[in-house]
Amino acid sequence: MFLPPFRFVPLLVLIFGLATTPLAAADATRPPNIVLIFCDDLGYADLSCQGATDFATPHLDKMAAQGARLTHFYVPASVCSASRAALMTGCYPDRVGVTGVFFPTLAKDGQPAGPGKAGLHPDELTIAEVLKSRGYATTCIGKWHLGDHPDFLPTRQGFDSYFGIPYSNDMGWWEGKPKDFKADFPPIPLMEGDWIVETNPDQRHLTRRYTERAIQFIRENATSPFFLYLPHTMPHIPLFVSEAFSGKARYGLYGDVIQELDWSVGAILATLSELKLDENTLVIFTSDNGPWLSMGSHGGKADPLRDGKFTRYEGGHRVPCLMRWTGRIPAGKVLDGIVSTIDLLPTAATLAGASLPADRTVDGRDVSAYLTGKAETSPREVFFHSPEVVRRGEWKLFLPGKYQEVAPPPAGNPPGGRVEYPHPRLYHLPTDPGERTSLHAKAEYAGLIEELTQLCRTHQEDLKAASRPAGRVP
Repeated sequence: MFLPPFRFVPLLVLIFGLATTPLAAADATRPPNIVLIFCDDLGYADLSCQGATDFATPHLDKMAAQGARLTHFYVPASVCSASRAALMTGCYPDRVGVTGVFFPTLAKDGQPAGPGKAGLHPDELTIAEVLKSRGYATTCIGKWHLGDHPDFLPTRQGFDSYFGIPYSNDMGWWEGKPKDFKADFPPIPLMEGDWIVETNPDQRHLTRRYTERAIQFIRENATSPFFLYLPHTMPHIPLFVSEAFSGKARYGLYGDVIQELDWSVGAILATLSELKLDENTLVIFTSDNGPWLSMGSHGGKADPLRDGKFTRYEGGHRVPCLMRWTGRIPAGKVLDGIVSTIDLLPTAATLAGASLPADRTVDGRDVSAYLTGKAETSPREVFFHSPEVVRRGEWKLFLPGKYQEVAPPPAGNPPGGRVEYPHPRLYHLPTDPGERTSLHAKAEYAGLIEELTQLCRTHQEDLKAASRPAGRVP
């Protein structure tokens, strides 16, 4: 069953508004709106304010100047679904049983392709559900990737509405797709709520269409608290960009895509400003994991960090993050403390005046005081890249084992596979952000290695004792 296609209002009308659009004055007693913009495979060095030189991100640079740039912001997984499950639940991926990537059901043995059988468990508590309990209007616009079966869609996880592609944009057909590449996937669905309203949409227009929807949602909910979750499809491959941005960046198509995403952020910020919502709105911009380095010029960069997507190295987990809340987050602030996407749920709960349930473990920390300058240090000193990899303060430890590597590692091991290390590896990140020189063989660090090893072991035991399964349908 299909609903009629959504008819889009021209973008200029959405940006500049109608004469009857209400303007919302700042209200210190009202909980803040939250706009969470989540890119796909954007690298640590893929913004001008993070070092990019071959394309420009003026709107994001301005956002950084008006708010905070977090230089040690982490996702707990370097692949799509696991990272998004952590973001939504405030938990490490192993805690909620989502450690990989969800796929639709493939065509096999004469059976047609269709929705997948697994997703984030409907009983999990999401950011949307926390905020909805406090009267927020909630929407998800873009890539969900936490299950495309109706039982797992955003509308079953606290979102009032959904518009977007439920998984990665390479899981199906697209213009220019290589012959037989993922040929057994169903057509890419563009969804409105629980319904497919288009198949194989023209991906050149997705960023614009998502942005139009986001602006429309802001306008419709300007006078009450809202949560806008905007997980962009881009810059995951295959890359697509609208004609207005095609051929504009020196870095080629990838740069064009980033510049269109920058435009999107600018359009959203302009709408907030027009509606006088700047002082009432926390805007967060970040990525689900690091760059897909094996895609070459169609992938981003994580310099000076090591490696990227699929790996446990800094380039896979440390991502760009900007936060702006006019009048609350000091302008031009650079925050070097450890913060993670799992901290966003408890932080949002605090800002909204919501309580978290006592019947489950939530791994995130409330970092609101750190963001607003009321606390000088982040409450997060320890972060687990995985149950086998931990960062505490300035130090990062890998337990012995096999680890995925994509880019050529400093030791010269062949890239693109799992490399086994029989010994622990210890890195001092302030002096070695590229994780080039392990200090494990130096006797003076034996005690530190033992302490960090014990942190991993304790974390592993905690996960065994208090973890929850992913959702599955027959």
